[in-house]
Amino acid sequence: MEILLKKEVANLGYADEIVKVKAGYAMNYLIPQGYAVVATESVKKQHAETLRQRAHKEAKLVADAEALAATLSAQTVEVKVKVSESGKLYGSVTTMELAEALAAKGVNVDKKDITILAAEVKEVGEYEASVKLYKGIKGTFKFNVVAE
Repeated sequence: MEILLKKEVANLGYADEIVKVKAGYAMNYLIPQGYAVVATESVKKQHAETLRQRAHKEAKLVADAEALAATLSAQTVEVKVKVSESGKLYGSVTTMELAEALAAKGVNVDKKDITILAAEVKEVGEYEASVKLYKGIKGTFKFNVVAE
């Protein structure tokens, strides 16, 4: 069954994308939750017209995301945390702290879009994180965890 996604669904697709899914998944979950509509011929025509009109805006968004990715790769963010005498952190560094540190540098990203590439950040040192900026465009940046 073909559906048009209204919102981004993890591991399925982005908003305004036409995807094929099993009928039960579409009728029992995606459509009732407001994530999708059935992709009839009229919906497909309307969707194609919307995409045609939005094409130049899309190109600008992609260019802005790529520029932000380049800016992020040049950034090194410093996160100050409380540590014990042995260098272990009390707790761990979270994506919220990274989002705040990036905002202090003038880069506004949502904490939900940040992924810490290390398994755990439990010690002082240098780590790397990834940020989902736009459809398929990710940026990475390094962050230093230092004692407060």
